[in-house]
Amino acid sequence: MAFAHKKLRVGVIGVGYLGKEHARIYRDLPETDLVGISDIDPSKEEKAKELGVSFFKDFRGLIGQIEAVSIATPTSIHYEAASACLKQGVHTLIEKPITADLKDADELIRLAQAKNLALQVGHLERYNAGFRHIEKMVKNVRFLEIHRLSPFTPRIKDCGVVLDMMIHDLDILLQLIKSTVKSIDCVGINVLTKFEDIANVRIRFDNGAVADVTASRLTPEKQRKIRIFQEDAYISLDYQAQSAQVFRKGLMGIKKETVTLEKEESLKAELEDFVRSILNKRALGKPDIQARNALALALEITAAIKKNENTAVTVHV
Repeated sequence: MAFAHKKLRVGVIGVGYLGKEHARIYRDLPETDLVGISDIDPSKEEKAKELGVSFFKDFRGLIGQIEAVSIATPTSIHYEAASACLKQGVHTLIEKPITADLKDADELIRLAQAKNLALQVGHLERYNAGFRHIEKMVKNVRFLEIHRLSPFTPRIKDCGVVLDMMIHDLDILLQLIKSTVKSIDCVGINVLTKFEDIANVRIRFDNGAVADVTASRLTPEKQRKIRIFQEDAYISLDYQAQSAQVFRKGLMGIKKETVTLEKEESLKAELEDFVRSILNKRALGKPDIQARNALALALEITAAIKKNENTAVTVHV
């Protein structure tokens, strides 16, 4: 698909809670021309009018008009929409998780490689200003503790807290700990839905690192924190505040450093990176393998929870 214009022509499939924010950002980015949005809900045509773009009830009508797309539909639709876009030569960003199962994820990766297209997954914490700052300090992680807690929302109906929330942290783990997962030991409980609403997992890596991860959608207030223990430092990051504290050993005892950064909109940073990686050709044919591996780990944890397996099981990621 060849285009002669300067701006990247983009669209959004699924304009619910998150999709409408994708559309807003694309409309305002100087490198993009928001062509249209698509949603099976006809009332979303009002959003298209507000944005001054075309509306498509069937996403297939949008595909032929664009070069790049964000897919923010329920997970069950990800593969259908993304495969259709990739087959038509459209660079694709999919909100997490990449798909509902590994077979579909691997097929999307194959398509992106064969078509030399960008395929990115929306793991927002990668673009958190606080995380990007502390990532430079992380080395030889020994122990890592993460809490991701939220109030319950009926908006998520098709998956448990592992695929809904914890997958963000599994993605970050695979980015920080460059080692193969050796085993998992997990527990999960369903309270308000038929899926697990709270889950805890201890993950052991081949290099000796250990991670303890908790996700819950049953708490009164949000909490997004990661604590990293390594040989030379203890690093604590609050994702929401985008601030961190770093404790290091010194000659005079423990030295504390507080890192407070100017808050940035993580979604905007993510979409800017997606767009520029296409325009600069650095992501073409290089699909998001890390997101696929995060899904693999999340599915292993979910399966273990369903079987009430509270003993360690070996996984291959």
